[in-house]
Amino acid sequence: MNTSQKRGTFGAGSAMFLVGTLAAVSATVSGYPVFGGQAVRYAVAALILLAVARFAGGPARRPSVRDWVLLAALAATGLVAFNVCVVAATEHTGPATIGTVIGTVPIVLALVGPLLEGRRPAPGIVVAACVVAAGAALANGLGGGSARGLLLSLGALAGEVCFSLLAVPLLPRLGPLRVSAYSAALAAPMLLAAGLVADGAAVLRVPTGGELAGLAYLSVVVTTVAFLLWYDAIGRLGADRAGLFGGLVPVSAVVTTAALGIDRPGAAEVAGAALVAAGAVLGLRARVAPREPALPEPVTCEAAPIGIARGSA
Repeated sequence: MNTSQKRGTFGAGSAMFLVGTLAAVSATVSGYPVFGGQAVRYAVAALILLAVARFAGGPARRPSVRDWVLLAALAATGLVAFNVCVVAATEHTGPATIGTVIGTVPIVLALVGPLLEGRRPAPGIVVAACVVAAGAALANGLGGGSARGLLLSLGALAGEVCFSLLAVPLLPRLGPLRVSAYSAALAAPMLLAAGLVADGAAVLRVPTGGELAGLAYLSVVVTTVAFLLWYDAIGRLGADRAGLFGGLVPVSAVVTTAALGIDRPGAAEVAGAALVAAGAVLGLRARVAPREPALPEPVTCEAAPIGIARGSA
């Protein structure tokens, strides 16, 4: 494993671990309007990321029309639709079911990610992704619920997949910093609009001290830092390998709640964490098929067609 892959491995693992802390921290903002809080979270993260991008210097490519379409799709699906589906799903099923369904993200990324990058899925990574997904489901406690809850959970799964896959064609041109900044900036007004529909004028209010601290953590750590680490990892490892670390989210949630004294992990959670770790190691050692050679493109003055190629929190 070279230096870039080691950095990607560390970044992907760290990003998903930070995202997993969201479950425990969200308790501090449970009384704040959901969509308004998410809009504030992404707006603050966008301001931080744009400021960092401005002072970081270096060559900056302006997004093309195609880039803006992909960024808007990423924000609408990977950030907005994901949050809407999760919130709606909680009314019809338990967190365990939602977490179990979303925990299958590694399998989808292992199958679809390589195809969008011009290579064949690696059987070893697909098997490893299944192990990771099984571990995540075990750590989540499996769960049950209504058919509507399951469908909404599948919608959240689709949003989570888009969050990674739609970024694939954007990262080489814009880099992880600007992809994170632009997607968060686009998601904030979308979530505010969703909040106006759901909560009306109560979509925003002055937060309490505890809510302010929770929103600050979600904005800076779970969004700003985790987004940067995740998108950098995808560029280094590919969506399939990076996706293996998605199984760390429920494991991190268990660790965080235990560290805060909220709950103690049981045998199922520990076994699930072990499966996630085993699957990640297995996947990182698997061989990856080489990229398919690109066919020569005819010279043309027309813009390339918009394509979806890879796309919470």
